[in-house]
Amino acid sequence: MSAVPSSSSHSSSSPSLASPASASSASSSPQFPVGAGVLLGLGLGGFFDGIVLHQLLQWHHMLSSAGFSADDVHDLKVNTLADGLFHASTYIFVIWGLSWLWRAARRPHFLWSAPLLFATVLMGFGIFNVVEGLVDHQLLGIHHVNETVPREQWIYWDIGFLLWGAAMLVGGWVWMRRLQNKALSGVSGVPYAGSPGAAMPGASLNPGDEAPEGAPGTGEAICRECGGTGRNAAGTCIACGGDGKVTVALAGG
Repeated sequence: MSAVPSSSSHSSSSPSLASPASASSASSSPQFPVGAGVLLGLGLGGFFDGIVLHQLLQWHHMLSSAGFSADDVHDLKVNTLADGLFHASTYIFVIWGLSWLWRAARRPHFLWSAPLLFATVLMGFGIFNVVEGLVDHQLLGIHHVNETVPREQWIYWDIGFLLWGAAMLVGGWVWMRRLQNKALSGVSGVPYAGSPGAAMPGASLNPGDEAPEGAPGTGEAICRECGGTGRNAAGTCIACGGDGKVTVALAGG
């Protein structure tokens, strides 16, 4: 597929493309994989807990309040195994999230946004703390946040851990919703997948565009989703907005 430099003819036809693009539903708009960010946050939250609280500060171990004292060699071995299994589960979350993110990034309707990634990771981190705090600390009681302080103070550390997680979850969700609303309104300035940089102010991007029209080092190419017809089985091609052409980065541009 060859690309030719942008011409004024494509620019002059842009107003006519506004209707199909704006008529597309939110579900057809470029999407960010929220679940991938949440999974990464779950894994990173687990890493923080295991590395900082279990190993560096040694405030507790996985089963240190379940009859396996960290002061006994045999019990410490059991705790070390349990900590290792816990870390393995966090690795699974991270690998799952990275795989999801990688697959989504290769699709034409993928919307890349570093702030959205950070917001969803924050949500995942918060979910980890809330679930860990409710299940392991309160329901099962297999360990508590800081077991180096007097026992009557454990509850305060547990509550603080829960509040911290809830604040991250709510804050991440509010941040994500604001970013999604801005993206849908077209004023976020975040690039689509493959874009060499942020969108130019006022520039309109279709999901299949790699850069704003007229940007240096770009040109026109036939849309691969519809073969240049502007239509597919679902109707108007969302990738090119019905124009049949997309803006791509030129090799060596």
